[in-house]
Amino acid sequence: MYMEDIKMVDLLGQHNDIREEIDSAIRETIDSSSFINGKAVETFEQNLARYLKVKHVIGCGNGTDALQIALMALGLEPGDKVLVPAFTYVATAEVIALLGLVPVMYDVNPRTFNTDASVSLEYMDELVDERTRVIVPVHLFGQCSQMDAVMEFSRRHNLMVVEDCAQALGSKCRVGDREIMAGCIGDIGCTSFFPTKNLGCMGDGGALMTNDDSLAERIRMIANHGQKRKYFHQVIGCNSRLDTIQAAVLDIKLKHLDEYIAARRAAAASYTRLLKAFDPPEKYICTPEESDFTTHTYHQYTIIVKDCLKDPDGNARDALRAYLAEKGIPSMIYYPLPLSRQEAFAGIARKREDFNPEAEDSLHNSEFLSEHVLSLPMHTCLKEGQIEYIAEAISCRYSQTV
Repeated sequence: MYMEDIKMVDLLGQHNDIREEIDSAIRETIDSSSFINGKAVETFEQNLARYLKVKHVIGCGNGTDALQIALMALGLEPGDKVLVPAFTYVATAEVIALLGLVPVMYDVNPRTFNTDASVSLEYMDELVDERTRVIVPVHLFGQCSQMDAVMEFSRRHNLMVVEDCAQALGSKCRVGDREIMAGCIGDIGCTSFFPTKNLGCMGDGGALMTNDDSLAERIRMIANHGQKRKYFHQVIGCNSRLDTIQAAVLDIKLKHLDEYIAARRAAAASYTRLLKAFDPPEKYICTPEESDFTTHTYHQYTIIVKDCLKDPDGNARDALRAYLAEKGIPSMIYYPLPLSRQEAFAGIARKREDFNPEAEDSLHNSEFLSEHVLSLPMHTCLKEGQIEYIAEAISCRYSQTV
């Protein structure tokens, strides 16, 4: 059996469902000819702030800009250190190095892929010194890091917290007795509106979130060439604006975000149910683990492929990926190398062994995940029959070896 048209992401299918709304919003922007800082930008910022229950949302050019602007707003000095997970997309650490700061990399929980108390924070006290200023927890694949533990750790060491929620916008995290939206817990939250995100535009876009009035004012100023008043520049800034057309598109999609998240969660539930149905699934793969303190929006549905079956030319994960491709099933590896092994960070990044030469390898989970994770198709238009076909293919792959 071969099923055609299984897509890793189906942007056109999602667009077709709201085409008339999007077309109308774009026409209004074109008719207004207000392409930069138009009314739609302010409207979207206000509506997203209302959705997230946060005081300020400031749009910018993309998610990487959001991270850079956040660090610029905190008044850091070259050589200051920023704690960042080793298993994440490069942008999180890239901006740290671009600003002359030092990325200090820590490990993640091997089942949730995120920052937590039992793994990440267990040894991190020894990574902190007088130059350590910020921790950047990443809410990877759609659920939050353990933010109550992160916030306690940051208070103990007087650190600022910048959340990278580019993959988890719309998820909720329990902190103490409160349930708070991802990106709204630390000092600043950063997100991306890259087209494939849970809330994605038709190009590049990003935003920062904060409840701090002074930080919000500084962020807006930095994103606008360091000026509050035109041609009067108070700080060194950059040019990073959320395009008016993209804001108009995002404002339409925001109305459907909960619907999109529900569709992703339903698809994930089907995957998990079907993948656990073949016996014994735990011998070959691990399905995603949902933490009990956060909701999961399933930006990605990522499994862990165990080393039960070896391919002569690669590991079990690569062999499964090749097998799925033969069946017309796309998949992706997020991410094939931890940041600590990326050539770009050689001589720049620090890890536990640099502070304690007697310490064991502190990034073994990140190393393991880079060799074993595989993300399956996940989007809002995924059909039950397609999920069944994908799960059956995985089951057949392993039943052949029993």
